[in-house]
Amino acid sequence: MKRIRKAVLPVAGLGTRFLPATKAVPKEMLTVVDRPVVQHVVDEAREAGIEHFIFVTGRGKAVIEDHFDIAFELDHMLQERGKQAAFEELKKDLPKAGQTSFTRQQAPLGLGHAVWCAREIVGDEPFAVLLPDMLSRGCMGQMLEAYERHGGNVIAVEEVKPEETHQYGIVSVGETFDRTFEITGMVEKPKAGTAPSNFIISGRYILQPEIFAILEHGEKGAGGEIQLTDAMIKLAGQQKFYGMRYEGRTYDTGSKLGFLTANLAYALQREDLAAPLRAEIARLLGEA
Repeated sequence: MKRIRKAVLPVAGLGTRFLPATKAVPKEMLTVVDRPVVQHVVDEAREAGIEHFIFVTGRGKAVIEDHFDIAFELDHMLQERGKQAAFEELKKDLPKAGQTSFTRQQAPLGLGHAVWCAREIVGDEPFAVLLPDMLSRGCMGQMLEAYERHGGNVIAVEEVKPEETHQYGIVSVGETFDRTFEITGMVEKPKAGTAPSNFIISGRYILQPEIFAILEHGEKGAGGEIQLTDAMIKLAGQQKFYGMRYEGRTYDTGSKLGFLTANLAYALQREDLAAPLRAEIARLLGEA
């Protein structure tokens, strides 16, 4: 069983739900507290042991590449002014030379197409996919543990209320193994009342390279796009898929409410911000 070394991050989306903020700034570069959303996602993957980050970008996303590169003028200024702590923080966040790759998705043809665009860089080995809209802490680490137990393909799942299932991709639950279970089926945004479970696909995947041969056909699904879920359904006819119940909470920063909630949640976990932020929230709510 090959180790998971590479992660694909599809960052070509236009971020239309956040206009006008994303007219000139990529949605992945909007900040949760003091770090861009995409940096939080890379942090999660690095902590889990991922070594190579493959960004599938589009027009107007060059700033993401710049963010993960050395900024000579800034580094020089920080050291010249004695801001060593800030300099060391930037240095710590920077991937090592050769640990990032960037490829273009020239047209917005869907998540499946974005993943397919990374095929030459991934090569013939299993890989992770992390959706940069979805913020979580430790999810990829939990997924790698599940992969080491079961192999195959692993999807992170979370429970939602039954009345919310029509908004998500849903999996069917088969044989259960503690926090993981065999996936016996998948459906994208089922009609209300028809979902096979209330476990949603929450934006983290471990996939075998055979997925590329399926995506190669470019078959379009919902919304006229090449859907990753459709390709996974076909691959499930050949290989095992497992659901991994994520012990934590995922924040959808692609929605305004999810973005605001993520900022509050991450700030409240900071020793330097938690107490004063709670006081400000109390003032806003008229409780102080």
